[in-house]
Amino acid sequence: MLQRFSFFLCLFALSGAGFAQPKATLITQEFIFENPPVPSCHASTIVEVTPGTWMAAWFGGTEEGNKDVGIWLASQKNGTWSKPLLMDEGIMSEKLRYPCWNPVLFKSQAGVLFLFYKVGPSPREWWGMVRTSTDNGANWSKAERLPDGVLGPIKNKPTQLANGTILSPSSTETKTSWKAHIERSEDGGKTWTVEPIDHKTDLDVIQGSILTYPGNRLQMLCRSKQNQIAEVWSEDGGKTWGTFSKTHLLNPNSGTDAVTLKNGWQVLIYNPTIRGKDWDNGRQKLHVAVSKDGMSWADVHVLENQPRGEYSYPAVVQAADGNVHITYTWERRKVRHVVLALDF
Repeated sequence: MLQRFSFFLCLFALSGAGFAQPKATLITQEFIFENPPVPSCHASTIVEVTPGTWMAAWFGGTEEGNKDVGIWLASQKNGTWSKPLLMDEGIMSEKLRYPCWNPVLFKSQAGVLFLFYKVGPSPREWWGMVRTSTDNGANWSKAERLPDGVLGPIKNKPTQLANGTILSPSSTETKTSWKAHIERSEDGGKTWTVEPIDHKTDLDVIQGSILTYPGNRLQMLCRSKQNQIAEVWSEDGGKTWGTFSKTHLLNPNSGTDAVTLKNGWQVLIYNPTIRGKDWDNGRQKLHVAVSKDGMSWADVHVLENQPRGEYSYPAVVQAADGNVHITYTWERRKVRHVVLALDF
């Protein structure tokens, strides 16, 4: 019965779009590394450092949550990815080491490049870390721990508004609930304030993506445990937020990402399925969807459609040339980089 319900939800998502679909054309598809430096990797992030120059990061080690998992980074110049560089190993002392998690790359309007990530024994106990660069990644500051209670962007990139305010989508996980919040900076990322979002909701929501609309309207899309992507809206540039509700978009308890394009359209990368018996069930399909209003979505490209496998935790940004760049976990062994052209 649940499968039939999910099927009709998918039909609604496509048929109810109410707008002419743009055409998606595959430009390139590649792995950031062919020979993995470690057996397992996950949770990639990507940023355009300068026009045509790219940087990606991910966590990797023997297996997610193991103490040998660190943060890795690679750069692409002239179409070629560099050898992955280990940026942090989670080493506290000679006898104490913790796994690293969920890096997020972000470049501010002032030109500061941020590498946010987490360190700690589990998502329930981790803390936020950050490194910065003022020369496009040629040199990096020492790793610094963020203030207590500030975790940094949990999975997806921050959004910087026209007035300079940086809104970082963050969230917390406990044994009983998942809650989303915003971390706001008015000084270019030097200091942060933590602002909860609808903590009375019955939905379990984490790992938000922030989309922008005219008139200071914002939308956050979140991963949930309820088999559908959750959303919440702000009408005042993120100063206050409404209540969470389910969208018609399916979600198998897996990470998503979204971005607002320069022309005002929205792009979402997600697994269009529900969760099965095992934790990774539903991650065998990965789609690209678009929307004009954030409410009606239409799938325009299939990144993965396999009988089994894990293709998950996407990151998406728009390049200076207008193309859309996507990275995602490929079978927990590699990071795939895809470039799409969207013809509106």
